[in-house]
Amino acid sequence: MASRRVLLLMPATTYRATDFIEAGARLGVDVAVGTDRHQTLESAAPGGVFTLDFRDPAAALARIRGFATQFVLGGVVGVDDETTILAAEACEALGLPHNPVEAVRAARDKHRARQLLRQAGLRVPRYWKLSVTEDPVRAAQRVDYPCVLKPLFLSASRGVIRADDPRTFTAAFDRITRLLQDPEVRAKGGESVYSILVESYIPGEEVAVEALLTDGKLQLLALFDKPDPLTGPFFEETIYVTPSRHPAGVQAEILRTTERAARALGLREGPIHAELRVNERGAWPLEVAARSIGGLCSRTLRFGAGVSLEELILRHALGMDVADLRRDDRASGVMMIPIPRPGKLERFGGVEAAQSVPGVEQVVQSIPRGQDLVPLPEGSRYLGFIFARGADPGLVEEALRQAHRRLEIVVT
Repeated sequence: MASRRVLLLMPATTYRATDFIEAGARLGVDVAVGTDRHQTLESAAPGGVFTLDFRDPAAALARIRGFATQFVLGGVVGVDDETTILAAEACEALGLPHNPVEAVRAARDKHRARQLLRQAGLRVPRYWKLSVTEDPVRAAQRVDYPCVLKPLFLSASRGVIRADDPRTFTAAFDRITRLLQDPEVRAKGGESVYSILVESYIPGEEVAVEALLTDGKLQLLALFDKPDPLTGPFFEETIYVTPSRHPAGVQAEILRTTERAARALGLREGPIHAELRVNERGAWPLEVAARSIGGLCSRTLRFGAGVSLEELILRHALGMDVADLRRDDRASGVMMIPIPRPGKLERFGGVEAAQSVPGVEQVVQSIPRGQDLVPLPEGSRYLGFIFARGADPGLVEEALRQAHRRLEIVVT
């Protein structure tokens, strides 16, 4: 009989621990957690949680294999970007269905991904991989404008900056270089911290695709519109709304492009989260990550009779059938509450007023009062999340905006 124990690999900073643990409880499966911060209950609850050093993949993999000799695993899931490669390596070592390790590495490396997408004939902008030691003034003379500079490995638009001329290019290059020198960033990036990717700017509307791969076959879970214009100089994501309001033909192309992009990278198994731009020339894949949607955004999605995205992912990891689970027909959306400026969070008020907006289901504060706030492009966190549901995407979007206007956020 197949094991009903699944191992979740998640950094201690993840937003998603609670949702995955609760999904495991609803599903009635044993959930173990491998994380990068020592847990005081580790020795008291063997088989439940243990510590891994994600900066030392070989040691982490050895520890997972040792754990699996004591507690047989039916699946391993990398919850965030930081753990997707280790999850693939663990599945490979344990003989579990998985993405090829090199495919996950390619998905994590924006430059390698660009190369593979271009080789597969997908729409890709012109791009240049630059060393952080290059003279930015000289580099600024050999790229197209407008362009976008970005680190090779960070997610959620962190470190992504648009430049419209050599002056703004040089400023963006210097700013990203400083970000890549941050000790926390360096610990996660490996050799990638020594390079910056520059791409020609792609105009158009941005969308996100949530999907599941089973033996290479893509199952669409949700197609999100991003109604706020993402034109730069920074690219802070705010609102996601599903279902998409794009015409059926455009949606079909988005899905075909996502499937082709996943195939080009070599991804075959598990959740994927893809970001694309759409314009008059068609769909352009920006990124295909070998994980599900980040933050708390998964709470916008329900499948079948109230099944969460996390539960669906656990079912898939354990080899259960998920083909018949379809997204709830009602429109839904989330606003990732942006940080208005750097400083200290003094007040996060107006929550009751925001939650009283028709259609709004929940307002979640994710940064405690008194903590320092760092906005994009250097920051990696949101103030919180607003969730709404309604009869159509337009009503959901308006509910999210109205709720946000009612919040009282004070930064000193």
